Amino acid sequence: MSAFFPALTAGADPGRIAVRCGADTLTYGDLARAARALADRIAGADRVAVWATPGAHTVVAVVAALLAGVPAVPLNPRTGERELAHVLGDSAPSAVLAGPDDVLPAGLDGVPRTDVDLTSAGAGSGPVPLPDGPDDPEAPALVVYTSGTTGPPKGVLLSRRAVAASLDALAGAWSWTADDVLVHALPLFHVHGLVLGVLGPLRRGGELRHLGAFSVEGVTRELGAGGGTMLFGVPTMYHRLADALAGDPALTGALAGARLLVSGSAALPVHDHERITAATGRTVVERYGMTETLMNTSVLPGGGPRPGTVGVPLAGVGLRLVDDDGSVLGAYDGETVGEVQVRGPNLFSGYLGRPEATAAAFDGDWFRTGDMAVRDPDGAVRLVGRRATDLIKSGGYKIGAGEIENALLDHPGVLEAAVTGEPDPDLGERIVAWVVPVDPGNPPTDAELAAHVAEALAPHKRPRVVRHLDALPRNDMGKILKKALPGAG
Repeated sequence: MSAFFPALTAGADPGRIAVRCGADTLTYGDLARAARALADRIAGADRVAVWATPGAHTVVAVVAALLAGVPAVPLNPRTGERELAHVLGDSAPSAVLAGPDDVLPAGLDGVPRTDVDLTSAGAGSGPVPLPDGPDDPEAPALVVYTSGTTGPPKGVLLSRRAVAASLDALAGAWSWTADDVLVHALPLFHVHGLVLGVLGPLRRGGELRHLGAFSVEGVTRELGAGGGTMLFGVPTMYHRLADALAGDPALTGALAGARLLVSGSAALPVHDHERITAATGRTVVERYGMTETLMNTSVLPGGGPRPGTVGVPLAGVGLRLVDDDGSVLGAYDGETVGEVQVRGPNLFSGYLGRPEATAAAFDGDWFRTGDMAVRDPDGAVRLVGRRATDLIKSGGYKIGAGEIENALLDHPGVLEAAVTGEPDPDLGERIVAWVVPVDPGNPPTDAELAAHVAEALAPHKRPRVVRHLDALPRNDMGKILKKALPGAG
């Protein structure tokens, strides 16, 4: 697999910094030595689990697995007992790779532990010969588990081909090179933080700086004086950055100096786009992907602001919208809603041990994403929600929850918003808005919010019911968990 990481090969500069995570700094030579030593220890295993804490041990563990040709199964350190047992039983790893100071839960007692040793990184300073890894591009590189919102989590088999194709397509779209220094604080058990945020910069030969945990101060430091050029985040992070901009000239300068600001995993509200651009002159680039497909689309840097869209398909990715009856929708009118289907070299190979689920996920060679979207006249994709939870059929209209949520977030009295549908004897489904007000003592009225949405979008898209909450339930990536809303099914 050394061909996957050209900067780890003998011809590259071993003194160049590869990773900075907290107190740990590894050059490409350090990383090659530590990963090679670990790769030798796990060679021949069927699969290995990785206790994916946000640090250098996780980076070395995943790189070592790739070098050894052993599929890695990233484990969320915050996973509950039942889900951990499911993932372990489903993937049957030969060992769990962890930092020597990591305290593992009792659920991992039956899995042999292999500690990741960073001290071997200092055993020399010259180039390190690396194994080539398997020649088969279809060999699995990672098994990443889905969030399990529609049933037990499924193990998504991501091949070397899929990972390389997706990262190279992003490099083309974003002009991503070895000169870039990527800053992020994303979890390392998910494709956003691990594939894009770790394997991405290492494949390019650039530098990764992981903050360990997100903080405005950390972003300011690493993007400012630290010389970071790119920032990856999720909407919750960008919202906090937008809140801090007004009173923080150092943060403003740090964001303004970045070459690329990227948001993903959920839609970034238009209001946050506007606040960041107004303060820094920088637009936040949104991209669209999922575990099974890696990256599908991206807004292209250098163009005008495109809040509300996730851009156009990446090189090599085919994308179409399909109606309920299976017919392909050709309209690029910004209004016609269909399910997103994609195909290309970025797609996963299947669900581990689930051939029926794999077959059901495809329409021929097109993967059914379950995401609903419209396409603008220039081909840009605007996501409007998930088919299962965000498509509302009301009064004969197909309505995406996402656009209503963005409209609600434009109201000055709304801090957070989620939209769902519930049965209605007249409309079929009525639109329900779940709102966290800026001022709980003086929230906007139901009529005020309904009028605001009707004016911004259309009268049939206004919420018929408004329910107030103290906070919206979210997962580790900041996505709203609509099924956890009170009374939601």
